[in-house]
Amino acid sequence: MPRAIYINTDGGEVITISFIRDKIFYGWVIVASGLLIFTIGLGIRYSFGVFLKTIESEFGLTRGGTSGIFSLYMLLCCIFAVAGGWILDRYGPKIVVVCMGFFTGLSFFLSSQATAAWQLFITYGVLFALGTGALFTVINSTTSRWFEKKRGLALGITTSGTGVGTIVMAPLATFLITTFSWRTAFIVIGIIAWFIITLMGLVLKKDPRNIGLLPDGVKRGAVRSRPNDHLVFPAGLSLLQSLQTGDFWFLNLAWLFLSLNVHLFIVHVVPYATDMGIAPMDAALIVSLAGGATIAGRLGIGAISDATGRKIPAIACAFLQTGSLLWLLWAGELWVFYTIAVVFGLLWGGLSTMIMALIGDVFGLRSIGVIMGVMSAGWSLGAAAGPAIGGFIFDMSGYYSTAFVIGAGAMFITTFLVSLVNVKKHQLQS
Repeated sequence: MPRAIYINTDGGEVITISFIRDKIFYGWVIVASGLLIFTIGLGIRYSFGVFLKTIESEFGLTRGGTSGIFSLYMLLCCIFAVAGGWILDRYGPKIVVVCMGFFTGLSFFLSSQATAAWQLFITYGVLFALGTGALFTVINSTTSRWFEKKRGLALGITTSGTGVGTIVMAPLATFLITTFSWRTAFIVIGIIAWFIITLMGLVLKKDPRNIGLLPDGVKRGAVRSRPNDHLVFPAGLSLLQSLQTGDFWFLNLAWLFLSLNVHLFIVHVVPYATDMGIAPMDAALIVSLAGGATIAGRLGIGAISDATGRKIPAIACAFLQTGSLLWLLWAGELWVFYTIAVVFGLLWGGLSTMIMALIGDVFGLRSIGVIMGVMSAGWSLGAAAGPAIGGFIFDMSGYYSTAFVIGAGAMFITTFLVSLVNVKKHQLQS
């Protein structure tokens, strides 16, 4: 069986794959760290719906006004996602993540002391965006650098922290709110976030080549190459080159529409369920079930895509998710909400992982930090739009039906966008 050989483009050195058998590949440490960071950072993000009615009542806001706090946060995440990717490509992930841990903890402590709604727009909207705006960018691009053949599985494991986080953080926040107060909940969550995100950030490394390895845990070793028995390690496209391709915009818009759909669901499904008579703790479990189901979607579909390719699973997930949001129009009983949550979460997890893996597959690793940062800005725009649309439509009509139809339409468009992506075209150019 021929050996796979990589060419180090920096110095022309020919190197071959040699798997490390006597110790754990450090890439899996990167994955474990990213898993925990996502669990806390995104678990907190997706728990905002649990706080929505409490904050609305405390400060005398409308549903749309309260959603606006979250929308401002996600809009600012656009800026910090791009900035975080730029810093990552130059200085590595450690400094970025340690700073994120600090600002996340500070955000929740200061938010707990707010006495007016405008203060939350600063303490939550601005400081929490500084704390987590670059989360997707830093963790996903770092993980992508450490894996190639197993990129789908690695990203699936790392991003399953989103599901774990919603399973843990939404019920924890609900318990703290009902037992103590929303202010106590913010303090406790802030301390947890500051400690874990900072600690996990300290173990991150930018690139396997920093420790003499290549993606997937292969070791350098000089040999002579033979015809038809080598692989050129792809440099990938720059951000400017990527911006000039149709595939960049197909993926960016797909990412934006998926985010609109997800955040519309996450922020408004709890108040929607409680408006229909579901108890608050039972309604909070809807978010937890959706988050938990993303784990199976990310791991299962991520692993499958490593063998079958990304596009077909991505197209299937996007199309089916169109129906899962429309199903909410007929929800009334608790078991229906729970079933929808599981289906929605499976598809959300699978499609999210596919899009992230496609970014690395299509554009390579040369500038993946800043490319994923710009992509994450699209995600943040969708995350700002989804809750704002839901809140505005509810305030105008008293119902969520139109908002859910808009979310379903966004997923139908996403199905078409993903089908247009050409995975091999830019690999040949890089």
